[in-house]
Amino acid sequence: MGWLASIQSWWQGGSTAAPSGALTAEELKELRRLHVAAGRRVDSIFAGEYRSAVRGQGMEFEEVRGYVPGDDVRHIDWNVTARTNEPHVKVFREERQVTVLLVVDVSGSTHVGTGGRDGRTDRRLQMARVAGGLAYASLRNQDRVGLVTFTDRIEAYLTPRRSRGHTWAVIQAAYAGHAQGRGTDLVGALRFVRGIQRKRAVVVVVSDFLAPQREEWSSLLSALSRRHKVHAVCVHDPLDAALSQLGLIDVVDAETGHRRIVEGRSFAAAAPIEERIQHLRRCGTRALALSTSDDPFTALFRHFHETAARGTR
Repeated sequence: MGWLASIQSWWQGGSTAAPSGALTAEELKELRRLHVAAGRRVDSIFAGEYRSAVRGQGMEFEEVRGYVPGDDVRHIDWNVTARTNEPHVKVFREERQVTVLLVVDVSGSTHVGTGGRDGRTDRRLQMARVAGGLAYASLRNQDRVGLVTFTDRIEAYLTPRRSRGHTWAVIQAAYAGHAQGRGTDLVGALRFVRGIQRKRAVVVVVSDFLAPQREEWSSLLSALSRRHKVHAVCVHDPLDAALSQLGLIDVVDAETGHRRIVEGRSFAAAAPIEERIQHLRRCGTRALALSTSDDPFTALFRHFHETAARGTR
């Protein structure tokens, strides 16, 4: 309970980076569950695969020196070579510390679901577990971690840093999910990330990827994938497929609050999860489908294990 008390103390201290409002008693209980699950699973299996998958994001220039037999000719510095009439090569060192930026959807639609495997897991809670597990793995791996939460606006931004207190602030903000907006503007969120994250990083976007303006956000996601290593975690619920099998349904739009009667088959127009994953992969991301019925840590372990096996770029 020591770490839990420190989170409450941090929150009451009034950090300007985090969203306003305190966690509910249930959210605090869920954070405690995460701490136990992360301690058992992230430390034992997940963190190792995470490390293999995200390490070595790029090479940082260090110096220019004279060429010696065996050097990679692709690293020859032709400008220095031309000036000195002697072959020189650029020397790089691997960037060991990684920046992980979590981009999490907290719009109204994330609160919709069947309850998952335990009767209480909606999309929002599953997304929070993903963000919490990755933040915890970043802490154990001594990497910088930051967070962007969004609805139809940017709700919170915590600059990537490397410290225990900051990591728990990220986890708490992901779980709190307090939002002023209710809609979804994935385009705006990706533009924000593009603007604030100039240095190469691991970017993890957690959403259901049913946002409007698909062509525009797909273009932004593709551009982001060319600069960073992007993982897209697509959280879905069994309700997505079940609604299309029903007749007339009395529904309330979670993002607008409007109530109406609709034909269940009208929901069939929404992209099925398999199509969403293929589309995300075409955008250059490493995509993972995660149901509210799945164990998120097991799914994340498989995802990073497969990513590490394929090798990093």
